[in-house]
Amino acid sequence: MARYTGPTTKIARKFGDPIYGADKYFEKKNFPPGQHGLNKKRRKLSEYGLQLKEKQKAKYTYGVLEKQFKNLFDKAQRTKGVTGVVLLQLLETRLDNVVYRLGIAPSRRAARQLVTHRHITVNGDVVNVPSMNLRPGDIIGVRERSKSLEVITESLTGRRTGTPWLEWDSSLMTGKVLNLPERDDIPENIREQLIVELYSK
Repeated sequence: MARYTGPTTKIARKFGDPIYGADKYFEKKNFPPGQHGLNKKRRKLSEYGLQLKEKQKAKYTYGVLEKQFKNLFDKAQRTKGVTGVVLLQLLETRLDNVVYRLGIAPSRRAARQLVTHRHITVNGDVVNVPSMNLRPGDIIGVRERSKSLEVITESLTGRRTGTPWLEWDSSLMTGKVLNLPERDDIPENIREQLIVELYSK
């Protein structure tokens, strides 16, 4: 299954944002990678450059490859609503992202692995497709024999709170999608309008 497997801190430094979560190496070197990373007189990006950078940032943040991202954008364009917000909603409601948001996994990469290794269920059925889009009312759970996995128990111990469009039941270890997230519910620092402008060229 195709996915980005390269260095994460280097990508985070490229965008100047810890897109893969807390990273002590990023905090230590919070400037672009490369021998000229500290040089203040970096060339100003063009309008196209800014738009491309924002698209790349969204792709790396959610772990989506180019073709997948283009397909999601096409779907967002065909869906009723503001294209940029709909695109973010489609990215947010991917199964791997929801597993991460619920706190079952410490990162999207870990969430993707849990899904592909068949530790996660959707509406009672075991699934192994991280890109699966969820809808309001869907129930996401941890497979019975996987509930004692160390990576899951440790992640749930330090579970994050404050995802208003998701509901978590700690006794059953299940989460429910209450509704599609509003733009204010999505904490990612992504300027979706630049992505729309890029694809509209």
